[in-house]
Amino acid sequence: MSRQRSSKHDIERYARLFAARSEKVKTSAMRDMMSITDRPEVISLASGMPDTKSFPKDVLESVFVDMARHHSAELLQYTPTDGIDGVKDCIVEVMGAEGVSADRENILVTTGGQQAIDLVTRVFVDPGDTIITEAPTYPGAVPSFLSFQAEAVQIDLDDEGMRIDLLEQELDRLDSEGITPKFIYTVPTFQNPAGVTMSLERRKRLVEIANERELLVLEDNPYGMLRYSGEPLPTLRELDGGHFVIYLGTFSKILAPGLRMGWLEAPSPVLEKCNIAKAAADLNSSGVSQYLITTYFEQADWKDWVRTAGGIYKSRRDAMIAAMERYFPPEAKWTVPDGGLFIWATLPEMIDTTDLLAKALHSNVAFVPGAGAYLGSDVVRGKNSMRLNFSGVPEDRITEGIRRIGEVLADQLDLWRTMTGEHRTVAPAKPAEDETSVSWLAGERLKRARNK
Repeated sequence: MSRQRSSKHDIERYARLFAARSEKVKTSAMRDMMSITDRPEVISLASGMPDTKSFPKDVLESVFVDMARHHSAELLQYTPTDGIDGVKDCIVEVMGAEGVSADRENILVTTGGQQAIDLVTRVFVDPGDTIITEAPTYPGAVPSFLSFQAEAVQIDLDDEGMRIDLLEQELDRLDSEGITPKFIYTVPTFQNPAGVTMSLERRKRLVEIANERELLVLEDNPYGMLRYSGEPLPTLRELDGGHFVIYLGTFSKILAPGLRMGWLEAPSPVLEKCNIAKAAADLNSSGVSQYLITTYFEQADWKDWVRTAGGIYKSRRDAMIAAMERYFPPEAKWTVPDGGLFIWATLPEMIDTTDLLAKALHSNVAFVPGAGAYLGSDVVRGKNSMRLNFSGVPEDRITEGIRRIGEVLADQLDLWRTMTGEHRTVAPAKPAEDETSVSWLAGERLKRARNK
């Protein structure tokens, strides 16, 4: 009988075989939450889950039946790496609804929007290359950027999205050092995780900068159709005309994430390289999902479902804000999004939300700690922030989840006051020069949202 080797020995044995780049790989903050928040007793305000329980079951049943009847052979077969024409036509329709005149020849179907981010990073980034992201940025993109050993420069957000003045300063600095960023990654509409939207003026200037400096912009737009207040703004892709903007989209938020179906629309040379990279990664995306989408678009009004979902999410956003006003300390600040799925909350600076999460999980409630939205040394900037999702659970569960977080937070603040001897109300740190910093959005913004 052979002696079982210790786990330490196994770790050491495999460690010497891992590629050097694997040392840079960081797990996604959402991935860490999935197994925990799948438990029914846990109220998950963490993962960016749309409401699929409200999807009309009769429509879904009809789509599956029709798909099996008319496409049974095709949906079980390999498909072209870049996707079938039918689903590309659906993508062109969705982009058209956002004001973009797209050509299906410039579209690559991907396995979710996540793969689109990964493919672009894989194609453009060598170890040590510089990219630019927002601060905070989409937590799901962080492990992809790190796995390809990108050096990230993060640009602060405020109530109008990425600070383009700071972007220009950083570009000038990089240029003086002989560094050209491979791309600028942005979620301009209902940003994940902050919920803010880039203003029209800043969108125009960002596109101008891209054209002036010949820089690529990676526009990630999963939430653009999920607006429930305010006026729609043109996408960066629409303003650019397809020269320097690579557009990323997904069916996860306007249909269902379980389909794992997204896309990128890009200039032909970029698309060709991404197509080759995708073939190496997975040959092609699911034929079942592609035919389900095409059949659904033939039989149902996809815009009607988006409108229905938007109404649900608006009510849930309002419920979360009301609960935060009631259960969070007066020092807490948060964003008030006009659409999308997320609120970014900033707590008193002595609170570490990674530690707070560990304690919150004992109360069966979860959120994404802010550190997961930063890269490298910038992670400390997210220490006292959190991303909260309001789309995945109903209003009563949102209220209870926020109550539980507020209770744990109150215990943490009481402990801090006891340890420091500070018993007066904790005042928030005074904002820097920019008083509309994303960490300090409240007040008039909240009033405006209620009046919409």
